[in-house]
Amino acid sequence: MDRIFKLPSTTFIGGNEKSLPLREILRRLESTYCRHIGVEYMFINSLDQCNWIRQRLETPGVMDLTSDQKRLILARLTRASGFESFLAKKYSSEKRFGLEGCEIMIPAMKTVIDKSTELGVESVVIGMSHRGKLNVLANVCRKPLYQLFTQFAGLQAADEGSGDVKYHLGTYIERLNRTTNKNIRLAVVANPSHLETVDPVAQGKTRAEQFYRGDGEGKKVMSILLHGDAAFAGQGVVFETMHLSELPAYTTHGTIHVVINNQIGFTTDPRFSRSSPYCTDVARVVNAPIFHVNADDPESVIHVCNMAAEWRATFHKDVIIDLVCYRRNGHNEIDEPMFTQPLMYRKIKSTKPCLDKYSEQLISEGIVSEDEVKDVKEKYDKICEEAFERSRQETHIKYKDWIDSPWSGFFEGKDPLKVNPTGVIEDTLLHIGKRFSAPPPNAAEFIIHKGIERILKSRMEMVENRVADWALGEAMAFGSLLKEGIHVRLSGQDVERGTFSHRHHVLHHQTVDKATYRPLCNLYPDQAPYTVCNSSLSEYGVLGFELGYSMTNPNALVIWEAQFGDFANTAQCIIDQLLSSGQAKWVRQTGLVMYLPHGMEGQGPEHSSARLERFLQMSSDDPDYFPPESDDFAVRQLHDINWIVANCTTPANVFHILRRQIALPFRKPLILMTPKSLLRHPEARSSFDDMIDGTEFQRIIPDGGPASQNPQGVQKLLFCSGKVYYDILKEIRDKGLESKIALTRVEQLTPFPMDLIKKECAKYPNANISWLQEEHKNQGPWTYVQPRFETLLSGQRDIRASDKQTGNWFGSLFGGKKSQPPPKEQTEAPDTRVVSYIGRAVAASTATGSKNQHLKELANLVEEALRI
Repeated sequence: MDRIFKLPSTTFIGGNEKSLPLREILRRLESTYCRHIGVEYMFINSLDQCNWIRQRLETPGVMDLTSDQKRLILARLTRASGFESFLAKKYSSEKRFGLEGCEIMIPAMKTVIDKSTELGVESVVIGMSHRGKLNVLANVCRKPLYQLFTQFAGLQAADEGSGDVKYHLGTYIERLNRTTNKNIRLAVVANPSHLETVDPVAQGKTRAEQFYRGDGEGKKVMSILLHGDAAFAGQGVVFETMHLSELPAYTTHGTIHVVINNQIGFTTDPRFSRSSPYCTDVARVVNAPIFHVNADDPESVIHVCNMAAEWRATFHKDVIIDLVCYRRNGHNEIDEPMFTQPLMYRKIKSTKPCLDKYSEQLISEGIVSEDEVKDVKEKYDKICEEAFERSRQETHIKYKDWIDSPWSGFFEGKDPLKVNPTGVIEDTLLHIGKRFSAPPPNAAEFIIHKGIERILKSRMEMVENRVADWALGEAMAFGSLLKEGIHVRLSGQDVERGTFSHRHHVLHHQTVDKATYRPLCNLYPDQAPYTVCNSSLSEYGVLGFELGYSMTNPNALVIWEAQFGDFANTAQCIIDQLLSSGQAKWVRQTGLVMYLPHGMEGQGPEHSSARLERFLQMSSDDPDYFPPESDDFAVRQLHDINWIVANCTTPANVFHILRRQIALPFRKPLILMTPKSLLRHPEARSSFDDMIDGTEFQRIIPDGGPASQNPQGVQKLLFCSGKVYYDILKEIRDKGLESKIALTRVEQLTPFPMDLIKKECAKYPNANISWLQEEHKNQGPWTYVQPRFETLLSGQRDIRASDKQTGNWFGSLFGGKKSQPPPKEQTEAPDTRVVSYIGRAVAASTATGSKNQHLKELANLVEEALRI
């Protein structure tokens, strides 16, 4: 044991010494690897990176801290513990998901932020679930304490929205970091109870901030994600988010992940909650170093946090800090953990809190006195008491104080009813069309596929004929926005080419790898950037990412496209918890667009339906309420809805609805059912005349044929939405029924265009009214449109319509709280016609898998539609 050995170059335990006795070698290695830090890094396939870690772990004295540094840890630990104690004292019966057992997380996060700020970071985006959220808001972000305490008071909201529980709210703070004397921006993203759902959202927000700052290497903006141990191992979105970490269009150049490892998930212990040895094993797939550290050893935790921040700044890769700790109070403060983990909780009850242990350590080292420890505690308790007294004077909760991405200057000075024009001059359409249809400028050298040559040629012919198909209409919307300085980002599975080979926004050199040409990036010398990027095969993670991206800047068009609309069901959590209800819960607007290919093409049950009925069911317009008709009816409806659901049938309408996303004075998500067969349907074309100055989005497209010339003679009025229009139109023409059947398309389903549909019904007084759809009766729009037809035909009106004109119809952003729909009275003679249903019968599956059966169902549908 006393024999001297020469030390190899792969270890740093010797410091300046080149050789050591075996006894000392073992002692130093055990001191490094067998105490309170366990590090996994040997799987990393870079010797430089492995040596970097070794050097910071093995070098003698590397973990030594100064007295001032130890005092700072104690002060921060005192605040973290004091905050939880204060809440426990004042709100003993309230759930708050406190940090007792892992109070060190607050000093840990502050250390990561301090070190990162020192290394150049100016903005930090934090994503976390509820455990410790209030403490992070109070002691990391320094959210005013009185605002936190008002959340416990059960006050009414002073502004728009239904609100959310206190530990789901986000915030945004700009302040001076006193440790580094540099300004720092901290944003905590609002989160639902679905534990890891916030991960991709925070990543998207981080990526967007980096993009708009020109921070291409992630040196100024970074993200910190906090996880629970059971959720980190169990939630698939963690894996989806991890796999975005090094993809060129999604990387945030390194994320610091902090796992609050309570060693138990609600009541489930690790033996039943994961198959891997460690909860963090999912991180090994991206070669991230994993630092396991005992959360009751503050100095080891701080050392690991400094290492993690330096790793991220050096290599711009993910890193994991696993804080191995416990929950003192069970799942929440009113839970009884002894039911399920009696032995563990007997041990926890006899375990001293980390603050007590560390205070005793520093007192024994002579760094602080007992009086100093007591003084720091009392000072913080006094701060909390003063904030508590102030909070009792508040009469309302203001959710605007909790927005995680304030859009400064966006809403101010705008007419809330003014929508900017969406039509553009014809020269712009021609220029974009020609650029989009032209081969690369160096066509002699850049060899494109023969099929692409044919596509570009047919596109150019359309441009010359002043007509657009779907792909051209979309490209003109994008191009005209880029010309106006609006960044456009299109993301999803195979979006560059398009799943149906219709888009081709990236042309590939046929003989040179990685040589590409992007026509829409080369329209104008001073245009805004256009990002089109194929995503990983993920819906949940990528939709969350794009949602976070869209929340950062209102002046950008961000689109996520599902490969088939049916596949959006694996992103349902994002849709339900964040997209449909984000504004109501968190006063958090977004203009995100979801493209969902939808339509019954005989392709079977997983390639037919984007589940249109689900989006309509989650729409927040009242089926029994007909708002007062006025010139600004459409924009008022749009403001008051939670999102827009549309099923367009013309390239011009797609052009306008995409541009309208930016033209509106506010932002709403747009759920757009996109076509498959209509991408190439010869009838699904639009003249440039429908996109030029003076034109706009058509919420409905009335029948423009013989029926409209003699409405009195029309026997049947069919309303429909989407592709089925073209199926029925052909049969009406073939059978010579154009003068007897009027066919009207409802292009915007939510908010429902009651005013226009009412006029359309009145236009054909002798016609039977039917709703026609290709979907099954228990699916598609029928259950949504039926009660709204009843309301608009009933002749009832809001008896306080004049009040609506004062502005009270609008939410908090425009100076008033949205009122409940007032009572009605009969103001017009009711239209006694009943709207009948035409479409497929009810079914459990969205479509048949048999092509013959599909055609038979379609024939029956057409036959019923044409029956007069």
